[in-house]
Amino acid sequence: MKAIFSFVLRYIPRPYLQLVGHWAARILSIFYIGNKVECPVCNHTYKKFLPYGRNTSSRENALCPNCLSLERHRLMALYLRRKTNFYTAPHKVLHVAPEYCFIDRFDTMTNLEYITADIESPLAKVKMDIHDIPFPDNSFDVAFCNHVMEHVEDYHRAMSELYRVLKPGGFALIQSPQDMKYTVTFEDPTITDPKERERVFLQNDHLRLFGQNYGEELQKAGFAVTEDHFVQKELSKQEVQRFALPGEEIVYFCQKK
Repeated sequence: MKAIFSFVLRYIPRPYLQLVGHWAARILSIFYIGNKVECPVCNHTYKKFLPYGRNTSSRENALCPNCLSLERHRLMALYLRRKTNFYTAPHKVLHVAPEYCFIDRFDTMTNLEYITADIESPLAKVKMDIHDIPFPDNSFDVAFCNHVMEHVEDYHRAMSELYRVLKPGGFALIQSPQDMKYTVTFEDPTITDPKERERVFLQNDHLRLFGQNYGEELQKAGFAVTEDHFVQKELSKQEVQRFALPGEEIVYFCQKK
């Protein structure tokens, strides 16, 4: 069963997997009944989460069977609840490459005007190239764009476009995979073979790996960036385990002044 599940996760693109995967995950959830872990996105509890991974070694305790949240999604939900007024104040929101676990929840929140956008995802309402966002300057209070910058051709332009459409005082969460062994962003356009890209960049459709300077890259777009060590400094070990969070991930809180 685990081998079949890993094969499906590896070869079906995640946006399409999300359309049908929640039914399979919910069926599997009967084997995970318990109260050892809790998803802060949907509030369901299990003895552990499902394994998940796009490469040959999947992560244990990663995928919520109910809402399909991963570690980074649970971190985002917890961060928004504890460190922002996202759930209580009125906001106009742009969500680029929207994650399945958030779409319906955010769409039904009465304090939000919620717009989803992507160039190819069937989950998004607006078809959009992030290099050329089709909204006027100063349109949004909040923007989410997670695990996108490692895919795009020109991440500097994509970051600048997100900055442009944010209102002054607005904030964005723009998370990306990082490898802290690199001082600066690692790119090599000569690497085109999918297997080699997966080996070097962690996934065969990644074009780069961001390093220790990711916050500086965001600042180049104009953002005031707070590198928030939320998991490491503000959460207990029990909470990190309970919510199955990415223990080393830094939250890059980006504001337009």
